[in-house]
Amino acid sequence: MTKNYTKIAVAIDFSEQSLKAYERAVSIAQEGGATLQLVNVVDTKSFGAITAYDLKYAEKLKEENLIKIEKMKNEAQAQGVTNVVVTVETGSPKVVLTQLPEVELIVCGATGLNQIEKMVIGSVAERIVRLAKCDVLLVR
Repeated sequence: MTKNYTKIAVAIDFSEQSLKAYERAVSIAQEGGATLQLVNVVDTKSFGAITAYDLKYAEKLKEENLIKIEKMKNEAQAQGVTNVVVTVETGSPKVVLTQLPEVELIVCGATGLNQIEKMVIGSVAERIVRLAKCDVLLVR
């Protein structure tokens, strides 16, 4: 890559595409000495209508995803990325990922966990490309 980014975010939903995006982001961060931000968003928009259940379920998913993403952080550091930041939030991935502060590059998979999205570019990826205020790299 021609530009040296100082802060790179990668969207991780643990799908095959997002794991490929993670690998690419680690490589770019490693080459340029950038900070790598691993971002996971528990999509509360996809839950049912019972609010109390939703909040409990969202918090449980958030805790589980934090454990998984911490392992990924350790892997990235073992590969030579010195500064790795972890972000696990609840809400809308489309909103959270397009409003990350100080990020110069967002790396994400072209599609996510949604089966319908696998046929075309994913709705989250499409929204990031359209609304992000920084460079975006889609990985297939």
